[in-house]
Amino acid sequence: MVEGKVVIKKEDGVLKSLLHQPKSALAVAFSCVVAFMGIGLVDPILKSISEQLHATPAQTSLLFTSYMLVTGIVMLFTGFISSRIGAKKTLLIGLVIIIIFAGLGGLSQSVGQLVGLRAGWGLGNALFISTALATIIAVSSGATEKAIIMYEAAMGLGMSVGPLVGGLLGSITWRAPFFGVATLMAIGFVAIIMLLDPIPKPKVKSKFWDSLRALRHKGLLVTGLTALFYNFGFFTLLAYSPFLMVGYSAIQVGLVFFGWGLMLAISSVFVAPRLEEMWGTKLVMMGALGLFAVVLVVMGIGANDSTVISVCIVIAGFFQGINNTLITSAVMVVSPVERATASSAYSFIRFTGGAIAPWLAGSLAVWFNPHVTFYVAGFAVIIGIIILLAGRKALSALD
Repeated sequence: MVEGKVVIKKEDGVLKSLLHQPKSALAVAFSCVVAFMGIGLVDPILKSISEQLHATPAQTSLLFTSYMLVTGIVMLFTGFISSRIGAKKTLLIGLVIIIIFAGLGGLSQSVGQLVGLRAGWGLGNALFISTALATIIAVSSGATEKAIIMYEAAMGLGMSVGPLVGGLLGSITWRAPFFGVATLMAIGFVAIIMLLDPIPKPKVKSKFWDSLRALRHKGLLVTGLTALFYNFGFFTLLAYSPFLMVGYSAIQVGLVFFGWGLMLAISSVFVAPRLEEMWGTKLVMMGALGLFAVVLVVMGIGANDSTVISVCIVIAGFFQGINNTLITSAVMVVSPVERATASSAYSFIRFTGGAIAPWLAGSLAVWFNPHVTFYVAGFAVIIGIIILLAGRKALSALD
């Protein structure tokens, strides 16, 4: 690792290093895959939910808003919780909550019930996801940067497989994907119980407000605010674009987002480290954000063309994967605070951005038109670039 940069030497063999990890790390990574599946799982079935539960696109997009908002708020306090009961118990409690609320989601009779249950799902997701990264770093073999790549690989795989599973099961009924996640999470629960040994609690317990106090560090605040505006574009694409795929079945929507997730996974694991090694973290992040903003503007121009929307979704995944890896690695080294605390503080800000976007995306389409929805998303990402530029001195650890 070179001064805060995630540098994987070409001869190391990224894929080989991911596979040759302790079973405990692989068990947590598998559960991460399923957890991230839950984010994109509902994409292919948004239109079906909207039609069968008689909800508008804006109302249906609240499935993302409630999920992300609760996830973001609760993540502020996951370090406080895990430092007292231990990482393993925190992971298992999070999984149990996800299993319960995902299963109940499949039984919902109204969009209001489903939105509320997705909020409960977000609670479990916060406990699990925020603790998972620190756990993988603790139990994996090799340097920290390889653990981060493993985490990002799990995210990319989950993001790609989630829509595909959602589309396949959603072709039967929109309820099936919820039951599917509950089942897979139950498998992850058993795997962690069997394969993950108890992790020693930190000697210094996190205080209740540590994550908020951590944001006083300018470097962490800059990366968090950059992620907030980036995630505004990210979740506008994820939550609203399925409504513009006119004539697409649930499976077809799932295949488009599978392509998106595949590009996300490939670029985050294999491309981002190479680009960063050549040009540095900040420059590559700004480039990836800029190109993502361009894609969103093109989606705004072609909002009435399902083919344009589909192609742009897949292309966007490539740039999003690069940014995901680099911004996650930046958070781990940009401030002197403990990793779990930094992760919680950063996640609070970025998931808040993800929570606002789905509702506003649908509302902008109603107030104006779908074109405006993506123009605003592109502008939000540009604001993220401006924040990164303005705060670059606070990111000296990345130079």
